[in-house]
Amino acid sequence: MNEDKHNRFLVFLWILVAFLCGFSIALRWNSNKLSKSGSEQLRKMSEVMGYIEKYYVDSINTDSIYGLAINAMLQALDPHSTYSTAEINKTMMESLEGAFEGIGIQFNIMNDTLMVVSVISGGPSEKAGLMAGDRMIEVDGKSIIGIKNEQAFKLLRGNKGSKVKVGILRPGFKDKYTYEITRGVIPTYTVDVAYMIDQQTGYIKLNEFGSTTAKEFNNAILKLKRQGMKSLIVDLRSNTGGFLDAAISVCDEFLPRNQKIVSIEGSKIRPEVIYATRKGDFEDGNVVVLIDDFSASASEIVSGAIQDNDRGWIVGRRSFGKGLVQRQFDLDDKSSIRLTTSRYHTPSGRCIQRDYNKGIDAYYEDIYSRIVNGEMENIDSIHLDSTNVYHTLKGRTVYGGGGIMPDIFVPLERNKDMDAYYEIANSSALIQFAFFYANEHKTELKNSYPNAKSYTEKMVISDNMIKSLIDFYKKNNKKAVSNMSDKSTKELKLWLKALIGRNLFGDEAFYPIINKSDNVIDKALEIINTQP
Repeated sequence: MNEDKHNRFLVFLWILVAFLCGFSIALRWNSNKLSKSGSEQLRKMSEVMGYIEKYYVDSINTDSIYGLAINAMLQALDPHSTYSTAEINKTMMESLEGAFEGIGIQFNIMNDTLMVVSVISGGPSEKAGLMAGDRMIEVDGKSIIGIKNEQAFKLLRGNKGSKVKVGILRPGFKDKYTYEITRGVIPTYTVDVAYMIDQQTGYIKLNEFGSTTAKEFNNAILKLKRQGMKSLIVDLRSNTGGFLDAAISVCDEFLPRNQKIVSIEGSKIRPEVIYATRKGDFEDGNVVVLIDDFSASASEIVSGAIQDNDRGWIVGRRSFGKGLVQRQFDLDDKSSIRLTTSRYHTPSGRCIQRDYNKGIDAYYEDIYSRIVNGEMENIDSIHLDSTNVYHTLKGRTVYGGGGIMPDIFVPLERNKDMDAYYEIANSSALIQFAFFYANEHKTELKNSYPNAKSYTEKMVISDNMIKSLIDFYKKNNKKAVSNMSDKSTKELKLWLKALIGRNLFGDEAFYPIINKSDNVIDKALEIINTQP
């Protein structure tokens, strides 16, 4: 074994022994930290790798074996301890701190299948028609069942302007959908939009918690206060998390000094309790936080702090349930491990981490189980842990061990008599037609509607435009549309207007339109309007 391989081998084996023997993590080889048992395990693994390199029937990629072994070892601990190559590290940090080029999704590999966790707002995948929860089974006509994270990054990343075709299976629908995505520069702003949803209520959509979130969120609050905001809706739906410090900064905007935000505990670290530290810029007005099944980690820290301190209302569906905290340890070759070092607890003391004792696949499949079990449509189908009970500052009962249960549950809507809408929306036709229409009529549209506000208030989608959309769908999908109901027509008009607006003016002309047909936002406004 050459010296380079030997060094990498020692790093790998040291990590293995540290996990097996329960020692603290360090990132340099140090034999003084190993017990006699640990040294024996080290020698055993060295023997195994020696035999593999000397006698295995085929040539081997030693780096790949190390990576697979480390990954398997970490995944045996919990679902969120992971190993990342230098290339993946670069990609992940770019998504939180800088611009990058690709298709614009966050994903997990589950049961050998790539699951889309979220689509980046305004990115190429959203424009093409991908949705959170989609399962990607093909790339450029080739099956990707069994793909690994690193392979997925290589297939989906690419230069701006290059194209890739992906095959998608969507929960609740039988057909496979194919989308052609033009790679682009992925936007990295964490606040999608901030606007006044009515005369006194502001709305902020936060897509993740990154290095710029604290400043972006504070600027959004100050902007809306200047416009007369008295109440605020914070939309964390499909926000899968990010930096802990960013979540704390968001909480600090709402909670008075010295009110508890979160506590962090682990057997190898000193416990830490984090409190609000300054005068926030929105400590007095009504607050409603929106969550769903894909709201996780940092989103749950914010939701838990608002709920446990009785600072506002949590509205929507039960959140993902990630209460483990990872610390990144960088290795010599610029790869790294993200190791779970602690659990966070909401101010009432609850840890909202879901059980993961049945393995990683079962852990991530829980989201689909919620669909099958009817939880997303019926609150009575939700089973809370009655042995894991806590109380808010005002004595309200809340539960640990399974995500954040909203104060007000709003079921997932599946409207009847809307087959035609679902057929067109689940294809790429709606988004592509909106893109082509906006480009072809850009000059006249901008002359008629010079800004996002005038567009959202005055633009009307005609029946002829819907007819053109249907013809476009038929031509590209080579099949007819189901009977077009009034409900389907109304929903298509809403989404077509919103998507054309996004192409012309960005999210400032998208969310104000689409939010008018959102039962979760309707419930949030109802709550706010009943408050003094």
